[in-house]
Amino acid sequence: MAFLRSQRGFSLLEIMITVGVIALLAAVAVPNFIQARNAARGSTCVNNLRLIDSAKEQFAIENNLATGVATISDDVTPYLKANAFPACPSTATAYTTNPIGFYPVCALSAAAAGATPRSHRLD
Repeated sequence: MAFLRSQRGFSLLEIMITVGVIALLAAVAVPNFIQARNAARGSTCVNNLRLIDSAKEQFAIENNLATGVATISDDVTPYLKANAFPACPSTATAYTTNPIGFYPVCALSAAAAGATPRSHRLD
């Protein structure tokens, strides 16, 4: 007669192997999730900067302003969707609008062209 188990259930070894496989999958998935989240935040930041730049240019055209005239967030807010000035999703800080003719900047952009992280700059 073949060996029969009198008890039903999982052995300790089977449970340990299952937990090990789940831990391995989690170890691979978590860094990829973090990288995808950071990429999405960077894309959102660049899109916000484009919207602010477009709103700033509309403000300049409507008010006959020359290049170099200083602007603030209150100047461009009426030209943005829902009259709401966005904040960077990575830092939750407001953007700096800069004068007419210059790109708005994010706190993470390091303000200079060629600086890192590139994902938070228009240039």
